[in-house]
Amino acid sequence: MSPLLTAMSEAARAAGEGLVADSARVRTELVVQNKIGPDFVSQADLRAEATIKAILAEHAPDYAFHGEEGGRVGGEHSDLTWLVDPLDGTTNFLWGAPLFGTCIALARGDEVLAGVINMPVLGELLWAEQGKGAFLNGKPIRVSDKTRIEDAVIAFGIPHAGKPGHDLFREEMGRLSRKATGVRRTGSAAVDLAYVACGRWDAYVERIVAAWDMAAGVGIIIEAGGAATDADGNPLKLHGGSVCAGAPALIAPLTAEMRAAGASLDSERAKA
Repeated sequence: MSPLLTAMSEAARAAGEGLVADSARVRTELVVQNKIGPDFVSQADLRAEATIKAILAEHAPDYAFHGEEGGRVGGEHSDLTWLVDPLDGTTNFLWGAPLFGTCIALARGDEVLAGVINMPVLGELLWAEQGKGAFLNGKPIRVSDKTRIEDAVIAFGIPHAGKPGHDLFREEMGRLSRKATGVRRTGSAAVDLAYVACGRWDAYVERIVAAWDMAAGVGIIIEAGGAATDADGNPLKLHGGSVCAGAPALIAPLTAEMRAAGASLDSERAKA
């Protein structure tokens, strides 16, 4: 493992240890605050992000740091940025479910140079560095080789209360659930993307997703032999807000269905 991935993995593991400790006390001792809309932020998020930031700063003090909780800081003399979600799957965490993780990526613009996802309760650490393959707990991983939606299990990001896009999601799900072998949602983009990288799911699609949620997973999927675009099939922009990632042959048919769903909804609205 390179010094870069060593630092990223150390940061993810340290954050994960704190999250596991906090998870035992979350219902009674942590102060939970409301974010804008129905998302939650807890003191666990803040502690985990501070832990990650401190460790990464020792490795590369000049890089920018863009965390979900603290925003973007530093990087005035570097084009490299850490993209960090200290706790992805916060609602799962607060409700006592084990499907949450820490995401750390190093990016240059929209190019992911390295990514780490730690799912501490599951005991799974994934990492990848550009051109060097992808790994789960030290063993190489590959995305699935599915080529048809009809043979695939597709994971989706589902808009919940307070988020837009419910009508479009219903149209998309109505089209794809009739075709796919199965549809899934764990409640964490980190977990879903990690599962795609391992071949447990065949692809992941979400229309409302932040850069820090997707960057690490996208980097790992690409190094695991996968591909990624936005949800409509355009070149992926990390801050573009949507993603379709998974087995390379599934990207075009999946994004075609997503575009068709949008066109159908627009047609219905025009008639109303």
